[in-house]
Amino acid sequence: MKQPPTRKGRMAGPSASSEAFSPLYRQIKVLITQDMQSGVWKPGEVIPSEFELAERFKVSQGTVRKAIDELAAENLVVRRQGKGTFVATHTEQTTRYRFLRLAADDGSGRGLERRLLECRRMRASVDVAHALELKGGDPVVFVRRLLLDLQQPVVLDEIWLPGRLFKDLSAQRLAEYKGPMYALFEAAFGVQMLRAEEKIRAVAATPTAAEWLAVAPGAPLLSVERRSLTYGERPVELRRGLYRTDAHHYRNELN
Repeated sequence: MKQPPTRKGRMAGPSASSEAFSPLYRQIKVLITQDMQSGVWKPGEVIPSEFELAERFKVSQGTVRKAIDELAAENLVVRRQGKGTFVATHTEQTTRYRFLRLAADDGSGRGLERRLLECRRMRASVDVAHALELKGGDPVVFVRRLLLDLQQPVVLDEIWLPGRLFKDLSAQRLAEYKGPMYALFEAAFGVQMLRAEEKIRAVAATPTAAEWLAVAPGAPLLSVERRSLTYGERPVELRRGLYRTDAHHYRNELN
């Protein structure tokens, strides 16, 4: 019977005794994930081949392949034909906007322009602290921005980020960065948004939201609350967006 895989100088994982009862490929998946989390392989970098990983962990290539399959299905790695397997990054064209589900009704697929309205440090309210698993009053960075399509505002976003993870985030830094926001978080702060949970409901525009989104007060909007998580299911962002849907729709793919 194969023993749980280990690496020189460290245990197989945070709970080797419990992992011993999980399928071997899941143990390998944990080890690979731990290496990505610790920066052994950074976002956008190629990881070793299945053969090399099999040699490293003293398991079969089939076991490694199953582990990689699950990591790919969870968007933690990206396979490129003939090039290898890479740690997923938000700078990739195929993944950079994978959490944004708003699409134009005309099917244009054009990107949305960003307009920063506010970025400041503040103390977390009770509900924000709860969502981010912080203590009430802990520091957070608050960001408010608009997303526009052909100069027309379509999304009003309010975003809260743990202050200790984003100590140097400022309005100037956000305004100067031209890529997607998550790519900045990944490159400058080492925070990767790996998975998100969303709650969606229909709401009526408040006077303030109506002014920002250029609609009449009381107009129907889609409220989308998203909590983004990184390794270890740790929440690292709370985002509350108000979406105009008179010329756009929320799209999703169900498997």
